Amino acid sequence: MGGISETCSVCGTGFEVQFRYQMEEKDGGFSFFCSQKCLEKSQLGGEAGAALATCDACAKRFTPDLVSQVLYVAGRRHYACSLGCRTQLVREAKGVRLGDIAAAAAVPAEGLPSTRREVPAAGGARAAAEASQPAAPERAGRPSAPGAAAAPAMRPAEPRGQQGAIAVPVSPAGGAKRAAQPPQRPAGVPRCLAVFNHKGGTGKTTTAVSVAAGLAARGKRVLLVDTDAQGNVSVSLGAGAERSLYHVLVMGLRVADAIKTVRPNLDLLPSNETLAAAELYLAGRQNRDRVLSDRLSAAAADYDYVVLDCSPSLSLMNQNALVLADSVLVPVACDYLSLVGVRQVIKTVKNVNALLHHPVQIWGVLPTFFDGRAKIAREAVSTMTQHFGERCLPPIRQAIKVKEAPAQGQTIFEYAPGTPAADDYLTVVDRIIESRERGATGSDAGAARDQGSWSTDRPGAATERPGAAVAGA
Repeated sequence: MGGISETCSVCGTGFEVQFRYQMEEKDGGFSFFCSQKCLEKSQLGGEAGAALATCDACAKRFTPDLVSQVLYVAGRRHYACSLGCRTQLVREAKGVRLGDIAAAAAVPAEGLPSTRREVPAAGGARAAAEASQPAAPERAGRPSAPGAAAAPAMRPAEPRGQQGAIAVPVSPAGGAKRAAQPPQRPAGVPRCLAVFNHKGGTGKTTTAVSVAAGLAARGKRVLLVDTDAQGNVSVSLGAGAERSLYHVLVMGLRVADAIKTVRPNLDLLPSNETLAAAELYLAGRQNRDRVLSDRLSAAAADYDYVVLDCSPSLSLMNQNALVLADSVLVPVACDYLSLVGVRQVIKTVKNVNALLHHPVQIWGVLPTFFDGRAKIAREAVSTMTQHFGERCLPPIRQAIKVKEAPAQGQTIFEYAPGTPAADDYLTVVDRIIESRERGATGSDAGAARDQGSWSTDRPGAATERPGAAVAGA
């Protein structure tokens, strides 16, 4: 190793490379360190005050201060913000696919032990979920959302102002009256679908509008809920509205008074910039991650499908959307950086299952903006297919008509029927309907496991490093 003269990548000092730790392949090239101190600065992301690294499992920015947060896999340095992320990176290095991790996330939530739930002694079973909140009159008598029974396990018992409320154990054997809930659906059957990705610019709103409109065109009754304060769903459908999701959440307005029928079989619960103020309202509420579920669960029972358009962030509003949903559809643009969002979504879904005790799972990953002429697009779809198997849906081909349709206040099926992009979205719609009709016999949950071990390669760079899709974040 001696005899190689290099310049330190941290301090710029010239030195002779004598030890293996003094050179490291990084970001497509080599970095050199004249001393252990410079190596430590490199591991911390630079000088003090800028010492942030990016977790290679979930893309979270953090300051490494433990030895366990830096690990070397296949000769390359990786960062893990937590023990769970470190375990995931090690599992990926051994050949476990992201699809397997996503499929396993929902299993603990579905098998949770019975918990104690407060219900009225007689007559008012529905009011238990609402009793801890000073609700408007319109909210009285609404059923709680699926999975809400597990909430008391996470928080101290709240004072109840209702006479005769007693705590009784809820068990499958029965004996105690339970709040009215929609019938349980097998895993993998989407009915309330959240279109969600942490990464912006992946086509979430276009996907939510197109899927909802496609389901409505197939004769299904659909409620489309815009949970993004940008309010782009209303613009895309050419629908203005005086009342919005904000009025339902904060003002206690009945859902029926806020929704607007925008197409045959398609109702819209719109949003606008006022929804940003709802975040402050949610932050001060008890059971703040279940407010949306409490408000909408009764109205949602009247529809065949509920589609939620989520903002590109992990906000309280998105947590509420995921607690209301039973499935997640993840649009992923066919480029390298968009693959980062998939890892973040997987971690978020795992947290919703484990911490909020709500069984939501990733139903599908949808490649968008697919250009078959571009090598990176083909490799991105190939990578997603390797990770998720049948959960990776057929890609949505890139088309200028998709961008032009919102300017006309029309869906892609109205503006450019028969185009490749319209046909692609109809394929997704048919997969959703088929999945529900099939009853999810378990093939969906295990589909990702049937493709063999997955490759952790970065698109276009064979066997470069595990978790490469995150390192570029």
